[in-house]
Amino acid sequence: MSPLAPVLRRRALGLLGAMAAVVATWTVAAPAAQAEDMRGRQWYLDAMKADELWKVATGKGMTVAVLDTGVDSTVSELRGKVLPGTNFYDAGKGDGRTDTERHGTNMAIAIAGSGSNGGVKGIAPDAKVLPVKVGEKATFGLVTHATKAIRYAVDNGARVINISMASVADETDVAQWQAAVDYAHKKDALIFAGAGNDGRESLEYPAAIPGVVAVGALDTKGKVADFSNYGSHIALAAPGVEIPGRCVADKSRYCAGWGTSQATAIASGTAALIWSAHPDWTANQVLRVMMETAGHVGEVPSKYIGYGSVRPAQVLLEGKGNPGDPNVNPLLAAQQQASKSPTPETSPSPDSTGASGTNGPTQEEKKPESAARPEESGFPLWGIAVSAVAVVAVIVGVVVAAGRRNRRA
Repeated sequence: MSPLAPVLRRRALGLLGAMAAVVATWTVAAPAAQAEDMRGRQWYLDAMKADELWKVATGKGMTVAVLDTGVDSTVSELRGKVLPGTNFYDAGKGDGRTDTERHGTNMAIAIAGSGSNGGVKGIAPDAKVLPVKVGEKATFGLVTHATKAIRYAVDNGARVINISMASVADETDVAQWQAAVDYAHKKDALIFAGAGNDGRESLEYPAAIPGVVAVGALDTKGKVADFSNYGSHIALAAPGVEIPGRCVADKSRYCAGWGTSQATAIASGTAALIWSAHPDWTANQVLRVMMETAGHVGEVPSKYIGYGSVRPAQVLLEGKGNPGDPNVNPLLAAQQQASKSPTPETSPSPDSTGASGTNGPTQEEKKPESAARPEESGFPLWGIAVSAVAVVAVIVGVVVAAGRRNRRA
C-alpha cells in the first residue's frame, strides 16, 4: 500500500462524509522529458492493443459525461473535445470547463485525451467529454448534486457516465442514487463508478447501487491492486496503477497516479470505444459483451474484480461477446439470479482456455497473494502476451451476480 494510504482512506476516489476526489502518489517528469516517454508510461495502452483497436474504433460519435471536479478544457489533450457542461456545485461560477483540483481533468484525459504535444492519450481519443461539476475537495460529490448531474448528463446526450468517486450512504441517499440510476437506464446510458481505495470489503456509493458498473483497480501485473475495495457488487476491473495525468500544482507537468478513479475512467473509455464501433447496440448489449469478454481466472464473479478486466481487443479485434437481448440489463439479471441461487454457476464457455478450474479467493483471504495463471496463454489478460492474469471463464447462460441494496459501508 502506498505511504499515502492513511491520507487517502476516506473514500478512494474518496470522500469525507460527502465525497472527495482521489489524491494520488506522484512521480513528476519535466516537460521536455515527458513528451519523449509518455506513451511508454501508458503501459496499459500497449497491454490493451490500443493501436490496433484505434484502427477499428476511436470513440467517435460518443459522449462521455465526467461527473467530477470539472474539466479543464484548455489542456492540450482536451482542446476541442470538451462540451460546455454545467456546474451543480457552485452555480453561477461558470460551467463545467474549469477544474482547480485536476481530478476531473485527469479522468477526462484518461478517457478521451488526444495525446497531442506529447501528452496523455485516452482509450477513446475521439470521444467527446461532457463535464459536470459536482464538487471540490471534501465537498466532492454531494448526493443531491451528483444525482441531478446524472439526469443532466443523459438528457444532454451522454451515453456513458463516469463517476470516479465513492462514499457511504444512508437509506435516503441510496434511494436518491437508485432513482437517478433508474432514470439513466431508461435513457439507455451506462454508469461506471469507482469501488473506493480503502483496500477493504466495503459498499460504497454509487458503485453499490444495482445496475451501476462498479469498477475495481488492477496493478501493472494484472493483479487486483492492494488499495482496491471489494465486495459482491464489483462488476469489472481496469488498470489503476501508474496512470499518468496532469499534476495538481503545475498543469504543465505530468504525475503518475493510482486509484479506482483511474480504473473507472479507463473502463468508461472502453465502453465508449466499443459502443462507437457498434452504435446500434443498446447499453445492455455493450455491458454484456464487456462482461463476457472480461479477463479473469477462477470463480466468476469474483468479489475482487467481478467478471474480470476490461478487454476491448476481444470484442473489436476478435469479434467475441454475444450482445444478446437489447432489453435485459445483465447486471440486474445477475442480481436476480444470484438471489435465487446461493451457489453461482461457474462452468466455462466453449471458448475458454481451460483456466477456469482455479479457485478464487476464499472468504478468509483479504486479498489473493498472487494471480493464478492458466497452463495455456492464448488469451492473456488484456489481449497480448504480457505477464498478467489470463483469460476469463465466462458464465454460461444468464450472468450471475453483483450488487446488493440497503447496506451501509
